[in-house]
Amino acid sequence: MGNGHAKPYGPEATSVVTKSVSDGNIDRSSTELATFAAGCFWGVEISFQRVPGVLRTEVGYTQGHKINPTYEEVCSGTTGHTEAVQITYDPSSLTYDELLTVYWDRLNPTTLNRQGGDSGTQYRSGIYYHNNEQKELATASAEKEQKKYADPIVTEILPAAEWYPAEAYHQQYLKKVDNAH
Repeated sequence: MGNGHAKPYGPEATSVVTKSVSDGNIDRSSTELATFAAGCFWGVEISFQRVPGVLRTEVGYTQGHKINPTYEEVCSGTTGHTEAVQITYDPSSLTYDELLTVYWDRLNPTTLNRQGGDSGTQYRSGIYYHNNEQKELATASAEKEQKKYADPIVTEILPAAEWYPAEAYHQQYLKKVDNAH
């Protein structure tokens, strides 16, 4: 289990996180999904909870072959799943490109099956798109991001597969822990 602590935002992601979005401008009837994996899902989730225009986050498991996996099964490395966060957002106040800006800021995309001290296939990085527009934007952003690194980016960009919510105690975990102190 990773420590899940979120690192400070870089300048590009800060501009997304600090942008002004009025609650009155958020359209809760027209939402889209985004699904990202970047190591331990706790830190990834709390990073996106802070983004204006994100309506909901849920941590879970995706891209594997086991139906309804448990956390322990995913950690065993035998399910093919990765820890991920699924984001419900308002595209009229937050773009998918802006979500990608925050995403790339949260990880080292050149490490295979590892983020920080967390290692294993369940910690691989991935962008799991829900439509062709997301696929195109994700691919273009990865090409742009690659210019920042000498090593190749190993983040997978794949169609979103079946989503399995993680156990209740994992949901909003760092928010709960922070509120307990």
